[in-house]
Amino acid sequence: MIKATFGDRLDAWVRRLLPFLFVRRLDPNALTVTGSLVSIVAAVALARGAFTVGGILILAGGLFDLVDGVVARHQGRSSSFGAFLDSTLDRLVDMALLVGVLLFYARSGDTTTAVVAAVVLVASVLTSYAKARAETRIEVLEGGLLERGERIVLLAAGAILGWMQPVLWLLAAGTLVTVAQRFAVAYRELESLDARQADEGAAHARAAEPRQQLREGGSA
Repeated sequence: MIKATFGDRLDAWVRRLLPFLFVRRLDPNALTVTGSLVSIVAAVALARGAFTVGGILILAGGLFDLVDGVVARHQGRSSSFGAFLDSTLDRLVDMALLVGVLLFYARSGDTTTAVVAAVVLVASVLTSYAKARAETRIEVLEGGLLERGERIVLLAAGAILGWMQPVLWLLAAGTLVTVAQRFAVAYRELESLDARQADEGAAHARAAEPRQQLREGGSA
């Protein structure tokens, strides 16, 4: 939702708020890796129960994740590997943060909240996988109630404000809804694609029939 609402304006906002990023030629991939390392430190903080520190580090890591693409586009250095690296490390960060939360509650003896964190972890990975798998056949699969940006912001807010347990329940429900939404969109788009391909195949076969008959007639 954040990306869909503000995507076209984020680049301009980042340039206006963080002009120092564009004075020197920074490596966008280095920004991506740095942000991921910061987020992994956040995961360790969450696992140790330092939720406020962990929440602040989540936001810091998210800032790196936000600006790396803006810097790459500004420098004309967007690349297929950069997109691959960013997407892959995003999945690593998502899993690390939620594993950190899960470990804290499991060690604290709060099995219920640990299970809720596990549900959020699995649903988050499934949300991302559904998108990646569908986009091998269709151009883009976006949308859903809670995309990655919303999940990260909510997790950070829960950690900083001391609302981690209710936020985890919210994330579990919202992320499961997002999985269902993406499955529904993927079903509709992929069924439509299969129908178009079947129609094109039938049309091609009908067009080939007269040529085949001519060849058969000539050989006779």
